[in-house]
Amino acid sequence: MTPFILNTIADFFPNATSVMDLFSGSSCVGYALKKKGYQVFSNDHNFFAYMLAKCYVETDFSYELIKDTSLWIAYLNTLHGSSGYFTSTFCVKSNFFHKSNGEKIDSIREEILHHSLPPALTAILLVSLIEAADKVDSTCGMQMAYLKKFPPRAYKPITLKVPTLLYQSTYGKSLALNLDVLSAAKKIIADVAYIDPPYNQHNYLANYHIWESLALWDKPAHYGIACKRIDCKVRKSIFNYKNLFLSNLSHLLNIIQSKNIILSFSDEGFINSNELKQFLSKHGKLISILSFKYKRYIGSKIGIHNKFGIPVGHSSHSYNKEFLYILEK
Repeated sequence: MTPFILNTIADFFPNATSVMDLFSGSSCVGYALKKKGYQVFSNDHNFFAYMLAKCYVETDFSYELIKDTSLWIAYLNTLHGSSGYFTSTFCVKSNFFHKSNGEKIDSIREEILHHSLPPALTAILLVSLIEAADKVDSTCGMQMAYLKKFPPRAYKPITLKVPTLLYQSTYGKSLALNLDVLSAAKKIIADVAYIDPPYNQHNYLANYHIWESLALWDKPAHYGIACKRIDCKVRKSIFNYKNLFLSNLSHLLNIIQSKNIILSFSDEGFINSNELKQFLSKHGKLISILSFKYKRYIGSKIGIHNKFGIPVGHSSHSYNKEFLYILEK
């Protein structure tokens, strides 16, 4: 998907030097754009996503920084585990991680907290911890539920690694922001705006709530079998509501400070392609609509289960279609 987005930007906006990514998520797109030389402005209202962008988009490679990071990661990997909030919540009350790894995560996160490290180094270490934890979890990717039995990877000891940083972009220093999307749109000016909003009621925070708790380290109250953060119930995107989706998108398009816009949207979204096409035509010149297929979330292959983990049905399809709407304001 990311190469398709990069090719689209290069093909339709060959003179562009800067791109804003208003829903940066995993920062895969922002990282790839920076690697291509673009000045990138990444934004996400979730803190863990902001840390990913601060690490991979805003922070630039330097030998001194990599040296410091390597020393810190080598030290953190030597720490002995100690049971705390993470172990209690995600290894005892739920089974997302083996207890030995949960205790190690507790120790590492507390150690990062207790040192007044520079913001860039803090972000790098948190991203390293999140990525290491991701390799030893017991899920199918999302954190709405955990597997009934630990997979082999969950028994492997967690090991932090140095993230691969990029040199500063050819066209200038990139930036990561942690704002709501409307505030970010008012603040950022770029040649191209890439917009990948939530397309249905599913909350990105709820899908990756463990990473948010690990990044913030606010040790929140939680609910349900998955021990989701209590604020998952209320901290949603303005695009998670079907009846407000088009009005919010209209507001965003009106205030966005870029003439060139690429909107990414799934065929599983609130709005069908024809309706969205008509809507966008009212906000500028709709230059083109591109589409491609991609594999759905792995849970679609496993099937539908009830709360006891018993199979009760199968997913209707294993592929989705993603649309890219190319708009000129």
